Amino acid sequence: MIFAVSSWALHQTIGTMHKYDLDGSGPVEDRFGKPEFDLLELASQMRSRGYQRLELCHFHIPRRDAGYLAELRASFADAEVVLQTLLIDDGDISHADHHARDARWISGWIDVAESLGAERARVIAGKQPNTPEAFARSADHLSKFAAQSSSIRVTIENWFDLLKTPAAVNQMLDLLGGRVGLCADFGNWPSPRKFEDLPKIFSRAETSHAKCEFKEGIEIDMDDFGACLDIAASYKFPGPYVAVNGGSGDNWAAIAATRAAISARISTAP
Repeated sequence: MIFAVSSWALHQTIGTMHKYDLDGSGPVEDRFGKPEFDLLELASQMRSRGYQRLELCHFHIPRRDAGYLAELRASFADAEVVLQTLLIDDGDISHADHHARDARWISGWIDVAESLGAERARVIAGKQPNTPEAFARSADHLSKFAAQSSSIRVTIENWFDLLKTPAAVNQMLDLLGGRVGLCADFGNWPSPRKFEDLPKIFSRAETSHAKCEFKEGIEIDMDDFGACLDIAASYKFPGPYVAVNGGSGDNWAAIAATRAAISARISTAP
C-alpha cells in the first residue's frame, strides 16, 4: 500500500497560507496560526516519521523565485521525499470570461511543479455548470497543459460543478485520450451518492485523496471512510492513498491514524 501526505493535512502545523491572486496583484498572507517549522523543513519532518511521498498545495509555497524553488527541491532530495503532486488549488478554466487569464496562471504553476521536480500537477477542471461550452473550454486548456511539460503528468479530480458526475469525469478523460490522469477524492462527492458514483471512476484513478472525517480526537468515522476504502480495494487500487484531513488537534497524530486505518482495511479486503 502506497501512502502519501498532503500539506493540507498539516495546514495548522504549517500555519501560513500564501494566497496568490489570479489577477497578478501579488501574494497575500493568511495564517491559521504560528508555523511550527519552515516549509524547507517539511520533507525532513516527514521523513523522520516514515513518510516518503508529499502532495504540496500551491498556497503553502512562500516564494516562486528560482533560488527558493531550487532550495525547496533540494530539501526534498536531501530527505529522500518524493514530491508526488503540486496541487494547484485555484483558477477556473471553464469560465466564460476569465478562462484565458486563469489558464495562464495555472500554466505558471505547472512551471513551478517542473522546477520542484514534481511527478504531477493537479489542476481544477472547472467550477462552472457542465454546459457544452464550459466543457469545451476546459478540455482545450487541459490539452494544452498536458503538452506543456514532458516531465509533469497533469491530473484532474472529481471536484466542483464541471465534474460533479461520473459521466462528466469519464467523458473528459475519454476526450483527452490518456493525456490527463485522475485523482479520485473520497470527500468531494456527498454521501450517500458517492458510494454509487466513486466505483464508476475508480478504475481510472492514479492517485486518491483518502479524505476521512474525525469524530473526536483522532477517532475516524469508519462507516464513511471504510466504505470508500472498500471501493478502492475492489479495484485493487495500490495507492498512492493521500492523507488530506489533519483533524483539529495534532496533525501528525491524525495522519498516523489515517495511515493505520487504510493499512488495516486494505489488508483485510477480499
